[in-house]
Amino acid sequence: MYVEELIAPGVVNTMPEATIHAFADHGEVPGDTVTGAYGDAQKVLDDLAGLGIEYDDVVATLEREAVEKFEQSWLELLRSVEGQLGGTT
Repeated sequence: MYVEELIAPGVVNTMPEATIHAFADHGEVPGDTVTGAYGDAQKVLDDLAGLGIEYDDVVATLEREAVEKFEQSWLELLRSVEGQLGGTT
């Protein structure tokens, strides 16, 4: 989902393995689907700003929450490995 809509030169898209397999099975690479939509994207950002929703605030929140979730996952992995090693690290 959303893979085809995010295709552009120089872009890296990280995907879960299941998504990679699904896209390989039935996805299509239509070419650059991003660059031609810059005007539409700017209008959306302008409309959001008009509603008091600031892009920089949204990005900062998403980044903070992503780092927190990554840290939680990392700590769970460390605890799991510690448990498998008998509690020694």
